Amino acid sequence: MPRAEALATVTRYYEAFNAGDTAAMEALIADEFEHHVNEGEIRRGAEAFRAFNAHMTRCYREHLADVVVMANDAGTRAAAEFVVHGVYIESDDGLPEARGQKYVLPAGAFLSLKDGRITRVTTYYNLSDWVRQVS
Repeated sequence: MPRAEALATVTRYYEAFNAGDTAAMEALIADEFEHHVNEGEIRRGAEAFRAFNAHMTRCYREHLADVVVMANDAGTRAAAEFVVHGVYIESDDGLPEARGQKYVLPAGAFLSLKDGRITRVTTYYNLSDWVRQVS
């Protein structure tokens, strides 16, 4: 996959995120997809990713700003940096109670790609900062 194709795929993924179109995000992932969530377990496969998206949609309303996407020349690895602007709308297990708190959180992700599809997304953000903002 050329670098330009990887950039376009990852850009579409984050555009779909911002549009709240989880089906479009899921259409971009490979069968062997792995989702490495910050401070969480690795979710493997499309069904686990769908369940994660449903959970996130229920608990959070988020929009990514200042998205910057980079990729290696081979188009097999990419990274994205962004700022999450969110609202905590339903309490999540083990986290503070949701009361509609707003938060702004710098974050980043590393992705792997193969045959035009995303095979891995690893997301990083500062959970302590998020907890401080919503507490």
